[in-house]
Amino acid sequence: MDEIFGVMRSPNAIIFGNGQRHALGQIIGRIGTRVLVCTDQRFAASTEMDEILADLKSKGLDCLVFDGTQAELPLSSIEECVKFCEGFNPDVIAGIGGGSCMDMAKLVSLLLTHGGPMDRFYGEFKVPGPVIPVVAVPTTSGTGSEVTPVAVLADHARDLKVGVSSPYLIPHTAVCDAELTLTCPPGLTALSGADALTHAIEALTAISHPRTPELSQQRVFVGKNLFSDQHALVAIRAIFKHLPRAIEDGSDVNARSMLMYGAVSAGMAFGGAGTAAAHAIQYPVGALTHTAHGLGVATLLPYVMAYNAPACLHELLAMGDAIGVTHGTSEQIVLETIERTRDLCARIGIPGTLAGLNLPEDKLDWVAEQSMLSARLINNNPRKLDVEGVREIVQNAFYGTH
Repeated sequence: MDEIFGVMRSPNAIIFGNGQRHALGQIIGRIGTRVLVCTDQRFAASTEMDEILADLKSKGLDCLVFDGTQAELPLSSIEECVKFCEGFNPDVIAGIGGGSCMDMAKLVSLLLTHGGPMDRFYGEFKVPGPVIPVVAVPTTSGTGSEVTPVAVLADHARDLKVGVSSPYLIPHTAVCDAELTLTCPPGLTALSGADALTHAIEALTAISHPRTPELSQQRVFVGKNLFSDQHALVAIRAIFKHLPRAIEDGSDVNARSMLMYGAVSAGMAFGGAGTAAAHAIQYPVGALTHTAHGLGVATLLPYVMAYNAPACLHELLAMGDAIGVTHGTSEQIVLETIERTRDLCARIGIPGTLAGLNLPEDKLDWVAEQSMLSARLINNNPRKLDVEGVREIVQNAFYGTH
């Protein structure tokens, strides 16, 4: 039996529940007095934002709102925000919106604290010290950025998206209010939920690294462990049950709340364990197809699960138990678990193949080669991967070979 080992890095506080956004003024007021709010144009124009700003100002807080956050978070957008708040000197930064808004808050905090250029922080453990406190308020149930030590951006000087990973980037406080997701359209609800499901399954099935005293000090993402397994199973159970309901009836507050619970739990899982092959392969797929991150990882997920199954039977059996697959031999349970994952993805509108994402057939080898550049993700995969192994996954996912 593996020795018992766990790593859990999290915000100082996670405040979860309907209506908890109304506590933001009190929460932020205990941290600072000058608040930079990072959001996007859609949420900036909402009545919820008006209410939040009124609450912040009623607590005597000085607020500056940047509403120029763009999807997929280009570096230019981050630099624009830094320039926008010159002279304001925020002592708290609130990221309110989807993953890009929360990642914007993290990375603007980083640049305001330690200066640029941004590329000196790419990778793991490159952030030299604490940053301006971030309060993260998700308006979708997907990325888990509100609880994780990573922020992802698009640097157009590079072909693929890049990440900054450091425990210093974990938000000070996460305020998770599912009422903010009630206006999230069905398509975005599906893609966000599929992203969260992929986080949970890849965290559950991540490699188990040697449990040395150096592991948690040299890796931000330490592979599967005691804590990440529990968070991942909670997330899988909640997302399988509540994602279809939230898509079919966006006004179902219970489904929205439980889906957000699943997304936060998935964030806690992969924030410690990390993700693996589906994320590594999605980066070049996304660069070529210009499709949403959640769409790409979820399209790949069943094929990655099938490839990895020989190396993570125990974990897939645990997942099967979590979603109610309990009868049959171990092999039958694992196959049915993968098939139910495939069925769920199909039910919520995820294409069954990479061809369905309009990935050019003549780029399959390039995708396999570029995937190998995401060494952190490749090395976190439970089954050892080389370019031939990645090529096998990519070809199966393109042609729909089960």
